[in-house]
Amino acid sequence: MIPRYTRPEMANLWSQDNKFRIMLEIETLAAEKMEEMGQIPKGTAIALRERGAFNVERIAEIEKETRHDVIAFLTNVTEYVGDEAKFMHQGMTSSDVLDTALAVQMNQSADLLMKDLDELLAALKRRAEEHKATICIGRSHGIHAEPTTFGIKLAGHYAAFARAKERLKAAQEDVSTCAISGAVGTFATVDPSVEEYVAKKLGLRPEPSSTQIIPRDRHAMFFATLAVIAASVENLATEIRHLQRSEVREVEEFFSAGQKGSSAMPHKRNPVLTENLTGLARIIRGNVTPALENVTLWHERDISHSSAERIFAPDSCMALDFALMRLAGVIDKLQIYPKTMQANVERLGGLVFSQKVLLALTQKGISRENAYVIVQRNAMAVWDNLGSLTFKDSLLSDPEIQAHFTAADLDTIFDYGDYTRHADYILNRVFQQAA
Repeated sequence: MIPRYTRPEMANLWSQDNKFRIMLEIETLAAEKMEEMGQIPKGTAIALRERGAFNVERIAEIEKETRHDVIAFLTNVTEYVGDEAKFMHQGMTSSDVLDTALAVQMNQSADLLMKDLDELLAALKRRAEEHKATICIGRSHGIHAEPTTFGIKLAGHYAAFARAKERLKAAQEDVSTCAISGAVGTFATVDPSVEEYVAKKLGLRPEPSSTQIIPRDRHAMFFATLAVIAASVENLATEIRHLQRSEVREVEEFFSAGQKGSSAMPHKRNPVLTENLTGLARIIRGNVTPALENVTLWHERDISHSSAERIFAPDSCMALDFALMRLAGVIDKLQIYPKTMQANVERLGGLVFSQKVLLALTQKGISRENAYVIVQRNAMAVWDNLGSLTFKDSLLSDPEIQAHFTAADLDTIFDYGDYTRHADYILNRVFQQAA
């Protein structure tokens, strides 16, 4: 991932330095167990622990000759450790080290992403509670439907990211497996207890059947989960972008002092952060395809998955890490305009109360079909005369309405309180279920 969309902590997890550090730890742990079992001489593990080191540039230099990254790594470590290093990697294959190291990196990344989700959830909860009674229009098909509250709207997104966290926990658990089973995964040259020891020390579980590599359906599910989270990021980002449109302007991204919106038009204040999040979500979703295609490999192992993983694994984690924290910042500083929300609710002259009038007519004994005709007839008249005719005035001039309702009755029906009175219930249910 390019530096523009990369935060340092996640970048460090996917750095070559961290990868080789994990690989050295795997080799050292394996040596500890093999030494304990008497399979390699005493002193091997302590030599790796005390003198084991590597140099990323030197490994790259060696790999130019060997054309093999793990051999280059082992050769470089040997340069630091000395004679004891000849007992390193006994009975192991490259994938034992690479796949187990990748599992650790994905595990570390999931931990960081869950912290990011916590930051976003906290911002959403705070703003939802702040605006739980702030009336805004709910839209279906992009058209005014009925009033809701901005707090309820945000609570829905909170619930989505709470589900995202649970899915990520499950995906993290699924990829947290270790394979130290040797060529084609038979343990012919390495005892299963070595795998169990290394797995326990690294906070992983032994892979039940590694076939030399850890099965890539685990990885596919992990990156598919990241893509689902990214889709939720885009969903909220798109909502903000729509609400910031000049014709709507119910919310607005924070616009800092000195910020510029356009090179040509000094008046512009654009939703650039949420537009950026939409683009990042596309990248993360797009990475699911190679992750799925990596599930299909030749026999016990090939490396067609490797080149793709070297790109999409770090990129997906880095992009989502960046996106989650950017979104948390957007929500935290989001400019919210309740007066504009109320004005937008009223733009259709009261048409948003059409269902309440329909139900009130049915309570008077009129069939739903006939009630619908009466209400729609008046609603269409308002649509055709927006700005000069209100829904209440149209209804009051309709004989069939006059037969059942007074102006005071309609005032009672045209009450926004019904749309806010369950806001506490909804928010409490969302937050309690996520706890």
